[in-house]
Order: sequence, then structure tokens, then C-alpha cells
Amino acid sequence: MKKLVKWCAVLLLVAAAAMVVVYRAVNQVPSPELPQYEQVYEIFEEGGCLSCHSSDPKLPFYAKLPVAGKIVMKDIDSGYRAYDIRPFMDALKVDGEFSPVDLAKIEKVVLDDRMPMPKYYLVHWGSSLTEAKREIVLGWILKERAEMYADNLPESRAGEPVRPIDSALEVDEAKAALGFALFHDPRLSVDNTVSCATCHALETAGVDNHQYSHGVDDQLGGVNAPTVYNAVYNFVQFWDGRAKTLADQAAGPPLNPVEMASESFDQIIAKLKEDKKFVKAFYAVYADGLTEANITDAIEEFERTLITPDSRFDQWLRGDDSALTAEELEGYELFKKYDCATCHVGQNLGGHSYELMGLRRHYFADRGLELTIEDNGRYKETQLERDRHRFKVPGLRNVEHTWPYYHDGTRETLEEAVRDMAIYQSDVEMTETEIDKVVSFLKTLTGKYKGELLTNDTSRDVIHDHDHDH
Repeated sequence: MKKLVKWCAVLLLVAAAAMVVVYRAVNQVPSPELPQYEQVYEIFEEGGCLSCHSSDPKLPFYAKLPVAGKIVMKDIDSGYRAYDIRPFMDALKVDGEFSPVDLAKIEKVVLDDRMPMPKYYLVHWGSSLTEAKREIVLGWILKERAEMYADNLPESRAGEPVRPIDSALEVDEAKAALGFALFHDPRLSVDNTVSCATCHALETAGVDNHQYSHGVDDQLGGVNAPTVYNAVYNFVQFWDGRAKTLADQAAGPPLNPVEMASESFDQIIAKLKEDKKFVKAFYAVYADGLTEANITDAIEEFERTLITPDSRFDQWLRGDDSALTAEELEGYELFKKYDCATCHVGQNLGGHSYELMGLRRHYFADRGLELTIEDNGRYKETQLERDRHRFKVPGLRNVEHTWPYYHDGTRETLEEAVRDMAIYQSDVEMTETEIDKVVSFLKTLTGKYKGELLTNDTSRDVIHDHDHDH
């Protein structure tokens, strides 16, 4: 009885609020004379997106009422956890630069007709998206994608949130050659035993396939090592985004006490200077010779060569309908249906945003492992509570070869990773058939390095036995 009274009260409040809200015609659309981005801005501003998806929501008067207020605040908390629309709206207001994740998330919501929630537009007439408004938004997104990637995909693929990898990137070959040497040089470590390639071997898909990598004195790191292949497409580097560029990232491990443990770059340079042939080669490329900035710049230039284009999925994106099987295409459609392609977007299918691990269900509560500092994710850098457990989204290129999965390396197979991502991020329990189809699709993302299909020649059994010994 009390529950019935409670809901009756809510409905009465909703009805009362509706009577005082200024009516706006449901079919009203922005003036076609406005630039397209201004039309989209007006649609989302009137739609009230900032009421839930921002750190400073505009609260309606009924948010202060006992029953309705709890419902409102719960919706606001959920909306802001999922997506902060403020940066997108700020960019949209001035026709600035947009993240491919913004485009994908907004497109999916519009296509699914999810927003605004019914209980919102009941008291905010005109906030719902009419077909005319939907066409404006979707048309703008299609245009933005075409300009963002300039990859000239055929019309049938032009709207896809996932894009093909570039055939090649502009690279300074001389610098890249030095970077290759440095990437494989153990002298960057304090005891000359560990190189970048120790954890990111090119012949094992740019990873070491350990849950946690082994540094000097066989110390274990606290986070799973991501692949270096296609890292050039990431908007930041490291799971917590503490490095803005590949050069910044390259400067980290040599001085990390668990990884390579050198005391300083001066110590590293002193060792490298003993190699007269290497010093001569370095001065031939860099006028000021061996410096920290030049070392990391060379490694960055080399890593720009680590792209893997021409996967079967890329071939399909470019118009080859025979490149994928029916099952693989169904897997891709499921990948989009269950919101995977709202975060795993672009050329690397990821690397464009920070996302909350456990968006829909409590991943860390269910994991059964003690929390570590690495589990804080982006929070480590910002100290903002909203960033706790948010991580840079990993790219999915060549993912069949880069086990184990997640920042904590707790999922050893693609099947496990797909199943649990659906549960914790989308609140969906996929069937085994659906999982198999998505995995089939993911395996089409394996590309070619220097014209040869990327492989991983490491034995799982050997790796797992080694990890268990520690």
C-alpha cells in the first residue's frame, strides 16, 4: 500500500510539473538557415542533455521534493557516470574538434531512441527527438566522420564508427632506424637485461602475454602491458593516460624502478656513449646528439611504423564484400548492438577515451581480488573521484594475439573477455552463440605488419607456467 501511495505521489508531481513547463511544439526543429552544427547544438540543448550528463546539472524544482528528488538524483548520477556531454557541447557550440567516441555514443543513443528518458520528457515537452531532429543529428555525424577520417570509404561503409588503418604513415626513416635499435637495446635498463622489446616483442604481437610484465630482478609490474602495435592512434598512452605522446611514454619505463630501473637518462646516455659507432649514427641524425628528448623522439618515430593495416575487416570496410563470412558480419552487428562500438571506435577500435570499468555492474566487487593502486586508473593522475576506475580504452586490433585481457590481465581468452565486457559494461548476458560470433569478428581485426599477417609465436603453456612460478 505504501509503495502504491509513493508512486501515486510521483505521478501527481509529474503531472503538476507538466502544467507549469512552457510548452514547446514537439515538431519544432531548428531553422535550416543555421549552420548544421548550430542546429545540432540547439537540439541537444533543448533536449536537456546537460541536465543529467554533466558535473553541474541544471536541477528542476521537483529535484528538491522527497520522492521525486531521489529518482531525479539517481538518474543524474547514472547519466554522469556514463557520459559527460559538456566537452562535446562546448566543442559543438563553436564547431570545434570532436572525439570519435562522442560521435559514436550520440549516434547510438539517437538510433536506439534511448534519450531522453520517458520520465524526463513527460515534464519537458519538446525534448524528445522527432524523426526530423534525428535526421539532422545523424546527417551531421555522417558529415563529421567523413571529414575526420578522409578515408573515402564507399557509401555503404561511410557511416561505420570503425575505420580502416592507414596503409602507411609519414615517417623519418633515419630516426625510425635509431628508434628500432633503442627499442631493442637493454642498455636502457640499469643492469642491461631489459629492453622495451622485453615486454613488447614485435614477434608476439607487441605484448609479452603475461598478466604482469617482468622487469629487472624479475620484479612484477602492476598492470597488463598493452600492445605497441597501432599505439600511434591512441589519444594518450598508458592505461591511466599519464603520457600524452609516444615520446612521453618512452621516457617512463627506463626510469621506473620495477621495469628498467635506471637512475636517470644521464646514466643511460653515459652507457650509450661508450658505443662510438652508435654515437656517430646518432649525431648523423640529431645535431645535438644523445639527449633524453632525442632518444624518446627516435623511439616514437619507430613506433609510428608499428601499424597493421589490411586486415580482413579493413578489406570489408573498403568495399570487399567477400572479405568476411556471414558469421563474422553478424558478430560485428552484435558488437555494435551491445554498445561495444561506442567506445571501441576509430582505426584502432579504442584508445580515444577513458571509460569506467564496471559501468553497469560492479566489476571490482565481483572480481574477488584486493584493490591495488593501478585499479584506480585515471584517478591516479587527476584525483577526481569521477575518474576512479576509469581507464584508457584499449585498442582491439590484433586482439586474438594479445592475451591476457583487461588492465589487470584477469581474462585469458577472448570468449571470457567478451562475455564479461557485455555484463559489466552493457548489462547484457550474451548467449554462447552470440559470443562466438563476436569473437569471430574480432579475429578479422588481425592485420599485416610489413606486408605479412601478424602472428604470435609464443606458446601459451610456456607463458602460463612461467607466470605461475612467480
